[in-house]
Amino acid sequence: MPIDISKFDRCNLLVVGDLMLDEYLWGEVDRISPEAPVQVVSIKNEDYAMGGAGNVVHNIVALGAKVTAVGVIGTGRNGEILLNKFKELGIDTTGIIQEPGMPTTQKTRVIASHQHVLRIDRETDKTISDSTIDKITRFIEDNIAHVDVVLISDYGKGLITKRLLSGVISAAQNHKKVTIADPKGLDFSKYSGVSLLTPNKKEAALASGIEIVDESTLLKAGNKILQTVGLDKLLITCGKDGMVLFDQNKEPYKVRAKARQVYDVSGAGDTVLSVFGLAIASGTSFKDAMSIANIAAGIVVGKVGTATISGQELATALKPYEDTLSFKHKSISELPALIEELKKKGKRVILTNGCFDLLHAGHIMLFSASKELGDILIVAIDDDESVKTLKGPGRPVLHSKERVRILSALDAVDYVVVFSSQELIKLIEITQPDVLTKGSNYTSKEVFGRERVEALGGKVVLIPVSENISSTRIINNIKSSRQD
Repeated sequence: MPIDISKFDRCNLLVVGDLMLDEYLWGEVDRISPEAPVQVVSIKNEDYAMGGAGNVVHNIVALGAKVTAVGVIGTGRNGEILLNKFKELGIDTTGIIQEPGMPTTQKTRVIASHQHVLRIDRETDKTISDSTIDKITRFIEDNIAHVDVVLISDYGKGLITKRLLSGVISAAQNHKKVTIADPKGLDFSKYSGVSLLTPNKKEAALASGIEIVDESTLLKAGNKILQTVGLDKLLITCGKDGMVLFDQNKEPYKVRAKARQVYDVSGAGDTVLSVFGLAIASGTSFKDAMSIANIAAGIVVGKVGTATISGQELATALKPYEDTLSFKHKSISELPALIEELKKKGKRVILTNGCFDLLHAGHIMLFSASKELGDILIVAIDDDESVKTLKGPGRPVLHSKERVRILSALDAVDYVVVFSSQELIKLIEITQPDVLTKGSNYTSKEVFGRERVEALGGKVVLIPVSENISSTRIINNIKSSRQD
């Protein structure tokens, strides 16, 4: 399904978390201090930005959505500066409590020639008072019915206590709202009950007690957190290595980050949380939401400072992704109209089907030879559940979306459709292929659907392939080489 972010501006989210003031001192380094072997930065400019959960809020507003901000700040100068930042964006501040004696967390970053030179933190881990927790909980209970998704941004600065989390999660569950939390600390059990947790790789390693050094240890850590915390879903962000989505009773789903020049990773986690939340609020699947958030994070790390992205930036970045998926990718429901149009034009339709997991030379030979038999080649691939049933645990190696993208890049392939193995006869009846092709490792009688193809006036053609080439053989060879 093509990814659509046009509904973002119809979404309404609630963000509860540690609100911070980010200060940026921009300057130049032109000498070394005579007092000590350190750089001297000549400050040229100074500005402020909404940090922490405030950056999550800012990202949501920048993408055109509505947001309710909930948090605690101090009553001093920094608190007033931060509060005014919210008001400048037209954000309702009734959920932001100014508590006497609670300092506003401030992070001052000194930047010279687009490089971080120094960061100075003014903060406390003092927890908020019980009376303030009660106020926040009541505010959330009064307003949660009107929002689509609840985001929790925990920076460990005293707001997100177990008691407050319990109230937020309970209210969300009572109103059947999706809750997504960006966690902090070693104990993830306090987040039990959220719909999704989004730690980075370092946080996941600390929380699971498993050092993450490769994909195997990453999967172990993710599955351990999923089981011990009692989560339905877990998203681990891995920086330049992309993200992995863990889901109960399903194989982990991974997307890789697009290679970009990285200038500043501060705020990347905020971008993931805000964009993922918006995508879910707009009706996007968790897998597609992950892909959108991954692309958004790739954009923001190319900027200096606590940055946001615009809807136009995100749409532009998503376009190549959409084109690859949507140009050749067709759902079964889209096929009848397509086939009718092709038949009217006198096109000869060729259908081939299979798992096509871990594409290899034998597959390419099959596609090329199949295309020579007609005008249009439709490649039908088994969905992930079917591949797992047919090939066993650990398969597919490549999920259906990745297989679609790879097949869509082949010139011989005109269209790709994902189907359940139980739908093959239905697929044959819809496509009415002139030819159904399979590899010569089958016999004509072994080809499932042959009788239906012939009844519709088509035929089955076996394409010569090498028996020494197969995805299963390649995978087994890789496993054997690892053991050696």
